[in-house]
Amino acid sequence: MSYLMMDLLSTTLSEQEKTQLLHPMVGGIILFSRNYHDRAQLCELVASIRAQRPDLLIAVDHEGGRVQRFLDGFSRIPTMGDILPKANGDIEQASLWACELGFLMAVELLSCDIDLSFAPVLDLNRISQVIGTRAFSGQPQEVIRLADAFIQGMSSAGMAAVGKHFPGHGSVAADSHIAQPVDSRSEQEIRQLDMLPFKHLIAQQQLQGIMPAHVIYDSVDPNPAGFSHYWLQEVLRSELQFNGVIFSDDLGMKGAGVVGGYRQRAKAALDAGCDMILVCNDNRGVTELLTDFSWPVCSPKASASLLRADPVQVAKALQDEARWHKAKLLAEQIVMS
Repeated sequence: MSYLMMDLLSTTLSEQEKTQLLHPMVGGIILFSRNYHDRAQLCELVASIRAQRPDLLIAVDHEGGRVQRFLDGFSRIPTMGDILPKANGDIEQASLWACELGFLMAVELLSCDIDLSFAPVLDLNRISQVIGTRAFSGQPQEVIRLADAFIQGMSSAGMAAVGKHFPGHGSVAADSHIAQPVDSRSEQEIRQLDMLPFKHLIAQQQLQGIMPAHVIYDSVDPNPAGFSHYWLQEVLRSELQFNGVIFSDDLGMKGAGVVGGYRQRAKAALDAGCDMILVCNDNRGVTELLTDFSWPVCSPKASASLLRADPVQVAKALQDEARWHKAKLLAEQIVMS
């Protein structure tokens, strides 16, 4: 497996990017809104990536609500925190809706040959504004129930699930994109509240990937979770027995800067146990790591190839037009209501 997931500058591949994609340490591409003009262009871009490296994992943040990179030409996926209220608190109805929305999100991306959305969010909607209604609920058991249903929908379309942001970003106010969040609660409180959705869904083997938070839980470890051997190796791997892929969150975020520059961040994330590191919105950072970084010789513990879309399930899902159209109508009703 390769270690680096990089982004792209525009709607087509530059000559520099074509060269970078051939680097053996590049294992994935994450797409953003700047890479999207319309669906036909997106499919052409993905095809050009596949022509360079057919083995690459192609991903996007397409959770729904305010975190949905492709809009025109795609269904508007409701924010996850709206599902239960729009179902008038009926968890059974909300779960049915979540399943169909997971299917809709996945099948529309897979129809463009995109393997993965970094979803679902398993944080709790408590005090974090950057999380907020991106979370299904502020209650762990409701998050578990709705996330489980959403993942079932994704899986039925052939897409793997990546839960984020372990062990939970919802109980700290600062935004790790622009600041260094510090959560000073006890480990016991974190385990009995924020970590519960991760623990449950890992035990049910529902998650193929995990993305840790750029949050320092300073009563537990002085490092952000994504740079913490304790959180990733002792808790996630050994205790919870998670054997899927661990992705770093974007190493360009402010919350990753506590350990130094890109080389220090990459080393810290890989040493802690991340299998694939993300570097987004900074092509100079990607170039630095591909030209001036000593990558580990040993293989990561988990392979990102496990997250490639299942072609058999995808083909079956794409043929189920009736379900697709019903799910589109459901999404529109929830967004507009």
